[in-house]
Amino acid sequence: MELHKQSNGNHHHDAALPNEGGISSEKERFLQHKNEGSKGPQFTDFEGKTSFGMSVFNLSNAIMGSGILGLSYAMSNTGIIFFLILLTCIACLSCYSIHLLLRSAGVVGIRAYEQLGLRAFGHPGKILAAVIITLHNIGAMSSYLFIVKYELPLVIQAFLGQTSRSDDWFMNGNYLIIIVTVCIILPLALMKHLGYLGYTSGFSLSCMVFFLSAVIYKRFNIACPLEVFGNYSLNTAIPEDTCTAKFFTINQETAYTIPILAFAFVCHPEVLPIYTELSNPTKRRMQNIGNVSIMGMFIMYFFTAIFGYLTFYENTEAELLHTYSKVDLLDTLILCVRLAVLVAVTLTVPVVLFPIRRALLQLLFPGKPFHWLRHICIAVCLLFAVNLLVILVPNIRDIFGITGATTAPSLIFILPGLFYIRIIPSDQEPMNSRPKLQAACFTALGFIFMTMSLTFIGLDWMSGEKRSLGGH
Repeated sequence: MELHKQSNGNHHHDAALPNEGGISSEKERFLQHKNEGSKGPQFTDFEGKTSFGMSVFNLSNAIMGSGILGLSYAMSNTGIIFFLILLTCIACLSCYSIHLLLRSAGVVGIRAYEQLGLRAFGHPGKILAAVIITLHNIGAMSSYLFIVKYELPLVIQAFLGQTSRSDDWFMNGNYLIIIVTVCIILPLALMKHLGYLGYTSGFSLSCMVFFLSAVIYKRFNIACPLEVFGNYSLNTAIPEDTCTAKFFTINQETAYTIPILAFAFVCHPEVLPIYTELSNPTKRRMQNIGNVSIMGMFIMYFFTAIFGYLTFYENTEAELLHTYSKVDLLDTLILCVRLAVLVAVTLTVPVVLFPIRRALLQLLFPGKPFHWLRHICIAVCLLFAVNLLVILVPNIRDIFGITGATTAPSLIFILPGLFYIRIIPSDQEPMNSRPKLQAACFTALGFIFMTMSLTFIGLDWMSGEKRSLGGH
């Protein structure tokens, strides 16, 4: 996956894409070149061997992030029906975004996000795509390690049967993330191909399925209302609608939680690398992988949100696990859930690191063949920088807010739409054709999402209130 050519980066399977809506001059030269029997530049130095199922695991793992812990909170601020409508719209738009990427990649035989930027807008487009991918995925990696930093000490504390934190080194989150990074994340990040992480991705997904099962189980074992949410007084008057589900809710946090739903489906930097390593790669096959992955995550997201919401209703906090800890800090099932979530986010970090490394290789070493020293050094430097960020910055929620409000809409909406408009030849699809008009509207929607997100984050800063945006 790490070997990309500065040229079109053609892969030998790209010739098997006859339904791309016509043949551009570049495509004609590519096909003629192949027919001449000479071996042209390959996109990678290997033939993709990752199965359909493993590719689904990898892409699903890339979609699923720490934002799943905040979906119940989002539902509490939107209502069940409104949440379902928003979630459905975002899922469908994500599928369409993958279609635009695959369509653009198929026409020019390129399977690298940054190379699509180069083809569409020249060197500035390549730099822009690489920078956006790097910033977004560094934020995602940091959010995962923040979960490790704050949740792992609680797991150790529960295992020791303690109700208060001690000053022992093994209860220090800063030491723990370094140990986890060196012992687990780094060895996985040093693998040569992303397809090898299919097994860890499958295990990570199984951990989140267990998390969902526990959320459903706790819905029927936690009574509402909870005294812990009141003044610990039995005489406290509890509003009648405290334990009543709302179908449509509009409040100050409603618009602020909409980006959480959009960011929950960001997987687009990983789409083309997974496409590259897929066995028998075709656009239809990869689109099916994207559809299956998004549908699976849609189901998991909705059930997690609704059962978490129906457990705590308006008392749902931004991080669902923290809400459970207010019921019973030493609950054995929640302890196991915490452990499962920790395993899931830890195994997701290497998957997220691959696109960052590829982006840096595209910027710093374009056209260079795979080299283990570069491969290892970039992984070590990235993990060192992310660990340093998580250790030194006590609260980087605002940083995540800015990067998330700019990079996520760019990766989902803006760049795929612009790439499609610029790369698809005008003799195939004029600018006034329906597909390009749809892509233009899709891009405009991304700018609207970005403007809304930045506006509400700015209002949040000015009001001085503390809200949680969530992370992917």
